[in-house]
Amino acid sequence: MVTGGSRGIGAAIAKALKAEGCDVAATYAGNDEKARAFTEETGIKTYKWDVCDYDACKAGIAQIESDLGPVEVLVNNAGITRDAPFHKMSPEQWRQVIDTNLSGLFNMTHNVWGGMRERKFGRVVNISSINGQKGQFAQANYAAAKAGDIGFTKALAQEGARAGITVNVVAPGYINTEMMSTIPDKVMNEVILPQIPVGRLGEAEEIARCVVFLASDDAAFITGSTLSANGGQYLI
Repeated sequence: MVTGGSRGIGAAIAKALKAEGCDVAATYAGNDEKARAFTEETGIKTYKWDVCDYDACKAGIAQIESDLGPVEVLVNNAGITRDAPFHKMSPEQWRQVIDTNLSGLFNMTHNVWGGMRERKFGRVVNISSINGQKGQFAQANYAAAKAGDIGFTKALAQEGARAGITVNVVAPGYINTEMMSTIPDKVMNEVILPQIPVGRLGEAEEIARCVVFLASDDAAFITGSTLSANGGQYLI
């Protein structure tokens, strides 16, 4: 199950998992047209709910498990931005981002955790961000949530380890998605790309391959880790 799985990085992850033989469900929050097109293109079923809503997550996951079977791999990818300098940031901008990008991980993971513990197997992969590692101007809300995702992962990994559940993070840098396409060429070429040692944006498919690895049996000894995929832009 991939949240935010019908567009961008989430769509690439869902396709990559399907290519590995997984039965995949993708969730989305709002864009019905994009979700229909994604399902028509890939054959991957999409389910609509807001990850901010615990009860909606519980009901949606129950429907997916009825349709496809127990959730063995959860990819918490859904996320939003509501950027503003902190002195101009509204409580609503703060709350929306924290509720989606951090509390959404609790709402989703809590509703599959019991089943994973009972089956003694599970893979949880949380999509954080380079900006949760280093911070970013006008993103106090986003950076706080994405840093929180990493802390959540480290704590939960310790609880899941003896139950055969791994919990890891992928922290992408700047990825070539629709969001990046709105940036003016001058800003891209003179500000963003010079910060990235490899000299280019990442591709969504590259993030997807990181997720596929962490979900695989090959990664069974890796838990509580953060895999940074940022072209060398930020090293920790």
